[in-house]
Amino acid sequence: MKNMKAEMRDVVENNILRFWLDKMQDKERGGFYGRMTGEGELCPDAEKGCILNARILWSFSAAYRVLGKAEYLEAATRAKDYILQHFIDHEFGGAYWSLDCAGNPLDTKKQFYAIGFVIYGLTEYSRATGDKEAFSYAQALYGCIEAHSLDAENGGYIEAQTRDWQPIADMRLSDLDANYPKSQNTHLHIIEPYTNLYRLMQERPELATEEQKGRVEKSLRGLIDIFCSRILNPETHHLDLFFEMDWTRGAGWLESYGHDIECSWLMHEAALVLGDKKVLTEVEPIVRLVAEASEKGLNADGSMTHEANLDTGHVDADRHWWVQAETVVGFLNIYQHFYDEGALEKADRCWQYIKDNLIDHELGEWYWSRNPEREINKTDDHAGFWKCPYHNSRMCLEIIERDV
Repeated sequence: MKNMKAEMRDVVENNILRFWLDKMQDKERGGFYGRMTGEGELCPDAEKGCILNARILWSFSAAYRVLGKAEYLEAATRAKDYILQHFIDHEFGGAYWSLDCAGNPLDTKKQFYAIGFVIYGLTEYSRATGDKEAFSYAQALYGCIEAHSLDAENGGYIEAQTRDWQPIADMRLSDLDANYPKSQNTHLHIIEPYTNLYRLMQERPELATEEQKGRVEKSLRGLIDIFCSRILNPETHHLDLFFEMDWTRGAGWLESYGHDIECSWLMHEAALVLGDKKVLTEVEPIVRLVAEASEKGLNADGSMTHEANLDTGHVDADRHWWVQAETVVGFLNIYQHFYDEGALEKADRCWQYIKDNLIDHELGEWYWSRNPEREINKTDDHAGFWKCPYHNSRMCLEIIERDV
């Protein structure tokens, strides 16, 4: 583990964060550039996505909190200031989906997944610095999700609305997703920031009232219950992906192995941060079952397959960068908390695959993916709307911080 921690520190500092500091800061228009192609061509006029910028904010805030370097705080503050100035909708609340390269609203829909990531970034900045402004905006965005996304009748959260919080026909996160009102992915990335918001309130009690803390605690309990009772497939222990309002499963029989292993440790983290022994007792067996189910996607080379459609038989066997990063954290989490030596071996083998196949040692950052024949995917972005310093930097920082 000592060697792994040292390797992780080297990769996060000299490969991932260095790339974003040196190649992606938009010194002319502010914030960060919106895209670099898979061939390494910078696109300075590309749109700027909310998810990208929120994940940049989280990554540099967490890096500053863990590693303490001033340049990380400077980059985090740059990201925070840009988000608050340009992405926050100061008229209707929430955050825009995207901006043009000059920082003007481009797509003004309110995707609750994206708003969740802004909360995640702002709370991490406040964890690292104690910044009250970041906490205040995080609280306001939490209020937007609770007011406009929470389904009071059936439980859980809907996907999206218009800028002024009206129903929207196309609720999808991307063209790759099915158009359903609820998804596992959005719930995963709402429980993640809510956990961080609650943790911030515990670490810095001067920021929040007991009433505020109590509301977030209630939301966090509700989300844990939703994962255990609605999103988890009790027959397979995989997580179903898309749902109708009443939680009827939609879009067919799909399995996403990357989301399975990511959810196993994020759901465990939520229960650990909540600190309720009864909830933890209920959640921990499920954590292990979901991680075990994800092993269906493990390959002989140590990597994890992306996803499969069991109805059609189609398997996306590409080794996506984010899936590998979550695989390392997920199995390290199983090893740390349940003393499973086999899980440590799975994490170590996946880390070896990453080192051998995904880290771009010339340009910096990681390739989007390789296919089973180990050919590099240069069709998808090297940096962009969905290609951010989040899954991979978080993997490194998680391993550095954990007591393993």
